[in-house]
Order: sequence, then C-alpha cells, then structure tokens
Amino acid sequence: MSKKALYLLGIAITIILGTFLYVNFCCNCTMKTPAVDTEKVPVVVAQDAIFVPFILNGSGIDYHTNDNIKFLKNSFAVVLPVSDSVSIGVENLKTFLIANPKQKVTITGYATSDEKNTTTYENLGLARANDIKKFFVSKGLSASQFDTKGTIIDKWKTSSDTLLGPAEYTFEVLEAAPAITDEWVILKDKINGDPLILHFSTNKSSNNLSDAEKQKVADLVKYMEHVKGAVILAVGHSDNVGNRDSNVALGQKRAEFSKNYLSKKGIDGSRITTESKGPDEPIGENTTPEGKADNRRTVITIK
Repeated sequence: MSKKALYLLGIAITIILGTFLYVNFCCNCTMKTPAVDTEKVPVVVAQDAIFVPFILNGSGIDYHTNDNIKFLKNSFAVVLPVSDSVSIGVENLKTFLIANPKQKVTITGYATSDEKNTTTYENLGLARANDIKKFFVSKGLSASQFDTKGTIIDKWKTSSDTLLGPAEYTFEVLEAAPAITDEWVILKDKINGDPLILHFSTNKSSNNLSDAEKQKVADLVKYMEHVKGAVILAVGHSDNVGNRDSNVALGQKRAEFSKNYLSKKGIDGSRITTESKGPDEPIGENTTPEGKADNRRTVITIK
C-alpha cells in the first residue's frame, strides 16, 4: 500500500474514532437540567429565638442596655456576676424605688418548653423571676415593691447552654392622688400647715395680734362653726430661763391665755384643749435673745 493510501486511511480512522467518543461521552454536556417544580417543595421559615434586653421603662425611669440577666439551661439561679451595665440599671432602679415607695414592679421570668423544672414553683419561669427578685433585694431594694410571674415559651435566644435575658420588668401605673375638693378639709390643711403661733414677752402671758394672726383666728372660728366635732389644741412653750417646773407652768398659762382669747372670739371653750411642753421643744437658740423670743410661744392647731 502506498504512503498516500496509508495517510488517507489514518485520517478516516481518526474521524471515526472522534465521532464515537463524542457520541458516547460528550452528548450530555449540552442537555438542559430539568426545572424543579417549586410548588412541590415545602418552604420552611425559621422562627427567631426571643431575646429581651434589660429595659426599665416607667413613669420617672428610662434605662436601656442590650445586656440582661442570664440563666443556665434548666437552672433557676441568676448567673453571677451580672454585667456592669445591668448593675448600673439595678442601682438606677434602687434610687427610683426609694423615691417612689408606692411604685410596684412586676418581674416576668421566662423558660422554654423543653427545660426541666426541678423547683417547687409552678414553672421554671416563675422560679427565675423570684431569684431575680432575691438578687434585687440583696442589692438593697425592697421586696415589697416587686411582684413575680412566670411564662413558658417555645424558644429563647441562647449562647451555648446559657439563656440570654429571659426576664422583663413592667411598672405599675400609679394613680394620682385625688384632688381635695371639700372646703373644710382644705381649710383644716391650711390652718395646720401654717398654724397660729402666739409669741409672748418674758414672764408674761399677754399678746397683741398682728393682722396675719387675726386672719388665722378668723379661719379657726369659721372652721369650728361648720365642723361640729372638731377640737382645737393649744400647746404652750417657754425658753429655758429658770427651772423647768416653772417654765412648764408658764407654758400652761400661755396655752390657757390662748384658749380664753379664742373663747372670746366665739369658740366654745369646751372644744379647746390645752397642754404645755415648757422648754422641751425649742425652735430657736436659747443662747440668743431672738431665739428665746421664738421659744416663748403657743401653737394652735386643729386636732
């Protein structure tokens, strides 16, 4: 066979072999991947685990930090020590509650449904709330200002085996004190809030009233006329010059003088009681003339 014939035969064999290899090994390279029917694939939406930061938000307090008190899984005990930001919040709460003794705070503790409750409380969330309350009390807060409750939830944000902040704090809305509208209650508060005080010269029980004092007498007369069960109390006082017994007697004379004066203004004497404190309750310094003058007095109020 000539060289030319061999050359042509080699070309033919190469073409046949290439076609064979293409058909058997590369034809799938151009095939399209069949579309997936998305309607038959279930869509799963993950539920986010809950996390509550340490928030104190009430009338007169507003403290936020992204940290919170922590608990180990299946445990009711607060993980100690708490963070600095939580400690600062507890101190703020302490200051607020001292200034507002009628304020109540409800601590709600949370636990997940797969945790075990080995406490005597109804649920682990309630046990956690009570341990937080115990922690607050250890920091000087009043136990009487806290209520507790517990809630079970499916999921909570965790880090390893630690639950992050499964607690929140709600503040009771304090009702405003009702306005005093009764005329005679208002008048009594006025009389006792700025009582009639009669001052006396040394060893004397007489007195000349100023216009302001006369107005206070008029208020007393008006009150006693309309509030039939009311009683006036006149308490006499003295400075510390001389012996105590004589000063107590002098204070009593001053109280009796005030009673007689009010009786002349129309107040029934049987509705005026008197007593003496003598030198025992000074309001001024007995080392100065001005202080002694302040101490020689009778204070008149409604009982």
